[in-house]
Amino acid sequence: MAADLFFSRTGMDRRKVESIVDTALKGVDDGELYLEHSQSESFSFDDGRLKAATFDTTQGFGLRAVAGEATGYAHASELSEDAIKRAATTVRAVAQGYAGSVAQGPTRTNAKLYADIDPLESAAFEKKVKLLEEMNAYARAKDARVKQVSCSLAGEWQTIEILRAGGETYHDVRPLVRLNVSVVVEENGRQEAGMFGGGGRSGYETYLVPGYWQAAIDEALRQALVNLTSVPAPAGEMTVVLGPGWPGILLHEAIGHGLEGDFNRKKTSAFAGLLGQRVAAPGVTVVDDGTINGRRGSLTIDDEGTPTSRTVLIEDGILKGYMQDRQNARLMGVAPTGNGRRQSFACSVMPRMTNTYMLGGDKAPEEILASVKRGIYATNFGGGQVDITNGKFVFSCTEAYLLEDGKIGPAIKGATLIGNGPDALTRVRMIGNDMKLDTGIGTCGKNGQSVPVGVGQPTLRIDGLTVGGTAQAA
Repeated sequence: MAADLFFSRTGMDRRKVESIVDTALKGVDDGELYLEHSQSESFSFDDGRLKAATFDTTQGFGLRAVAGEATGYAHASELSEDAIKRAATTVRAVAQGYAGSVAQGPTRTNAKLYADIDPLESAAFEKKVKLLEEMNAYARAKDARVKQVSCSLAGEWQTIEILRAGGETYHDVRPLVRLNVSVVVEENGRQEAGMFGGGGRSGYETYLVPGYWQAAIDEALRQALVNLTSVPAPAGEMTVVLGPGWPGILLHEAIGHGLEGDFNRKKTSAFAGLLGQRVAAPGVTVVDDGTINGRRGSLTIDDEGTPTSRTVLIEDGILKGYMQDRQNARLMGVAPTGNGRRQSFACSVMPRMTNTYMLGGDKAPEEILASVKRGIYATNFGGGQVDITNGKFVFSCTEAYLLEDGKIGPAIKGATLIGNGPDALTRVRMIGNDMKLDTGIGTCGKNGQSVPVGVGQPTLRIDGLTVGGTAQAA
């Protein structure tokens, strides 16, 4: 499939392209020609009608030469031998005065984490539109307080081929689907919203099933109705219990980015130089795993051709390793972990997360909640910010509750969690036995690039986090 897309259909001669790549990478340490063809579509439904339906096709290449810490990169949307030859002239500049030998290519894998399917062809246009219409009707029929329903469906089919010096080639076909719904309810002049999203590397079949999308709407409606009863959030330092699944986004942002290889090689991460040292409470084990079948953050191979892996980052509180692409792994004297990722052919590779989560412990969630004299229980998050250099973070809770005398109290509104990622890890006091991955909605941004990711965690008790709110803590 990839060979047909990138050579027969474009008229390029494979042997000539391979010769250009060999010339471009002569005397450097690493590099590749990255070829990409992708098709994507999206549908959005709002105010009782289809608001937008889009379709896009993109293709192009990125040629990279790596010499030491320097990288030469050129890209174009034109797939032709002449365009690649011009790019080769540009990236060769990084090799001037440098004497290297192109590293051996990635080890190959027979694993296949998702089917070679085109999600866009897995359901007819009419079925996709009908799904959104049915979702809207179902939500409005569930509760008279529903005032607005917004839902969307999106699919992508990406085919890549990686060419390295000597004619080595690596291929992957990557499907990706996502479904979102937002519900706004109103009562006595007060409006609140709830939302749910899900997705993964498959076709549309899962999401067309009524059992799936009805459950999605039920959850969004439940959140909205809970928020209708919310009271102002307390403020101050207190115990925070995080729910399982999506709250792992806090782990991803506040800790995960700090464990990426480039930040640690450059010593700009709060975790730099701490390998083998205790960085978290006993029992805390964090992994990045790109090998989970069908998950949004999973990849059979990364964007350099390296098979993804299950990388233990923190084990029982001890820092064990970082997520690595090929360049940073070579410069740090370790093996790549399959975390070299890019948003598209127009972007160079960086070490990025795939599915990052904390393993479960031995405590029942009910026991964790019952242990808290006063605090909050946060089960859903919205936006957040983190400073990689020191680990400081701020996150907004979209669903949270007061905890008093071990019991869940009223829902609270306007709560933010403020803390320091490395410090928060040492404040983990109880770890639940209910580890869960998110529903497939994560998108990670870094240096202007966005890639799909997964997160997860069990129920956690963290002592001494700062909660920002509009009411004073007792």
